[in-house]
Amino acid sequence: MARLFVTGLGGYLGRELGARARAAGWEVTGIEGSAQLDVRDAAAVRRAVGEARPDVVVHTAYRMDDASVNVDGTRSVVAAAAGVGARLVHLSTDVVFGDGDRPLTEDDAPDPVTPYGAAKLEAERVCPPGALMVRTSLLYGGEVPSPHEVTAIEAAAGVRDMTFFTDEVRCPTMVGDLAAALLELAALDVSGPLHVAGADALTRLEFARLVAAHHGQDPGALRGGTGGPGRPKRLALDCSRARALLGVRLRGAGEVLNARGPG
Repeated sequence: MARLFVTGLGGYLGRELGARARAAGWEVTGIEGSAQLDVRDAAAVRRAVGEARPDVVVHTAYRMDDASVNVDGTRSVVAAAAGVGARLVHLSTDVVFGDGDRPLTEDDAPDPVTPYGAAKLEAERVCPPGALMVRTSLLYGGEVPSPHEVTAIEAAAGVRDMTFFTDEVRCPTMVGDLAAALLELAALDVSGPLHVAGADALTRLEFARLVAAHHGQDPGALRGGTGGPGRPKRLALDCSRARALLGVRLRGAGEVLNARGPG
């Protein structure tokens, strides 16, 4: 039985990945969250990974507002994976870019415009040459709504005052599709950056309206507007390389949210 170690096992992606991996026959261990173990504690991470002796480490743990967790934590995980000879799959983000006049490929030069994007780019650079860095986008579609979904649902219900950007384009990614893709990629000999995101490039307003309608709210109640300086803009990802490698289909948010009811 192949062994998988997941950092952030208690997080939105980690829970989905762990459940799917167990169902597929993997032996799954990992770090649930910072309450269990701080990924910046290199000695503790090394012990945890050393005890599990995984074949593959998938590093999903991050914090939007803490560059140290994203960079130093990645450095700890990289060292621990190397210590047991495990394959490393590192989760990154589309916001390592700032804007693009066409879908962005793995060969395009990153140019982050947010502190989070800059930290995640630095975390990519911490990874060794043999690691796979999976860049993805706005996650949604799990057993419970993601933070992106909650914001749209609450705004449409009048619970939250929110403007959804009309000049920021992303590729929302169904968390189950991403988890399935990661399990496939864990077994493949592929390294470097790889774009793995949903098929639809949508503005934040378009995505929010799909979410609102899916959850029975009025999408017309949502307000759009442009983002200020320091915001990412057109971050459509070209995922053709991933699609050539994968059996799982990376569906667009329109297909997913229009095809099934909540839950």
